[in-house]
Amino acid sequence: MSPRAYTGPLTTHLPTQSPPLQRLLLEVADAVQGVRDGKSLTELLARVPAELRPATQSLSFHVLRGLGSASAARMLLAPKAPPPKVDSLLISALALLWPSAVPIYAEHTVVDQAVSAARKRAPASAGFVNAVLRRFVRERDAIVQSVLRDPQGRFNHPPWWIDRTKADWPGPWQAMLMANNEHPPMTLRVNARHGTASAYIERLAAAGIAARLVGQLAPQAVMLERAMPVTALPGFEHGQVSVQDAAAQLAAPLLVGAQPGLPAIAEGALVLDACSAPGGKTAHLLELADLDLLALDNDAKRLLRVQENLTRLQRQARLQAGDARDPAAWWDGRPFDAILLDAPCSASGIVRRHPDVRWLRRPGDIGNLAQIQADLLEALWPTLKPGGRLVYATCSIFKTEGSSQIDAFLQRHADAFGVEIAGLTGHLLPVADNQLPAAPSMFDGFYYALLVKKT
Repeated sequence: MSPRAYTGPLTTHLPTQSPPLQRLLLEVADAVQGVRDGKSLTELLARVPAELRPATQSLSFHVLRGLGSASAARMLLAPKAPPPKVDSLLISALALLWPSAVPIYAEHTVVDQAVSAARKRAPASAGFVNAVLRRFVRERDAIVQSVLRDPQGRFNHPPWWIDRTKADWPGPWQAMLMANNEHPPMTLRVNARHGTASAYIERLAAAGIAARLVGQLAPQAVMLERAMPVTALPGFEHGQVSVQDAAAQLAAPLLVGAQPGLPAIAEGALVLDACSAPGGKTAHLLELADLDLLALDNDAKRLLRVQENLTRLQRQARLQAGDARDPAAWWDGRPFDAILLDAPCSASGIVRRHPDVRWLRRPGDIGNLAQIQADLLEALWPTLKPGGRLVYATCSIFKTEGSSQIDAFLQRHADAFGVEIAGLTGHLLPVADNQLPAAPSMFDGFYYALLVKKT
């Protein structure tokens, strides 16, 4: 087979039996255009034929992580934008041609297959696509240097996002933005009822799977050397292990475990998981303690995911559809011993796992989300008993959704005080300073606050 005829990937980011690139580029271009039109990538990928979905997802992630650079390059090469379907195809190809230590495809393959895809999508534009891509290959160094002088082209985030990150974190802002463009690790949570993380690593090693411990902050967390299907994980189907980012694994022990000045939550305690879907944190709470747990979520369909998780893990909770901002519609009047409020947020801390988020969010979204978070705190606080505790969590790096939100809450409520725990509460940033020194990329960006109601 000649090099030109080969249309498979040069790296192992994609399935080994990946379909021809021209077919994938058409799907990726549609996904990218959909994101630019405001649709969720998860929703868009659900429409892709099953046999094309894994490779389409992998390439879409790659393109969206480099969308700022690729878009800026297209504007330099073709200042007048082509029709949207051609533009998204062209930008997808430019993202694949962007300099990389380990290219996914050979450059001649990208050009050839993009032109073939253009012939199917918009035959009259095939020559234009060919000319633009070949010029990029010829002048790549100069074009890349020009693009990198523009913040959006350099950091691959919208300008408002860059400005907000810089204002909130004037020291590590550049490292934080660059971290969002990395591939996230696949992290597991070992079910504490089935053994320790160390024992599970030995089990993985026996199966030829390399992994390592995350460390003290997340004692049941295991990070895999490479991602794999959950079906390949020993004990997954029997609930012995789950997939969950290390930062998300801090919520449950923070709520139910013993903390400075606070005992562990008693067995049988009445606990509310206020925004529970898809159920990862719900399940983790029940792995750590036998609780009378109410799993609440505004979306009844998403509660099906919670039940699926609990069934696999052989744990039980009461599931209730309802808006946490309206306790009168679902609360039976019994005060809760503990509440987990994993509040809706910008998801700015998990962008490396959801690269479409940065392109979907708008500047006004942050203020709107902050108001929802404040409303949730105000509505739930009266349902907590005196002496009870509430963990407020967001997967956000923005202070409006984290420290500023909680500072304002504490100013409004004289009956509340915060408990600070090094490494667990406050803003956890996806940069080396804020993480375990042995593994600077293990944690996503999160914010945690532990609030206690005075007796």
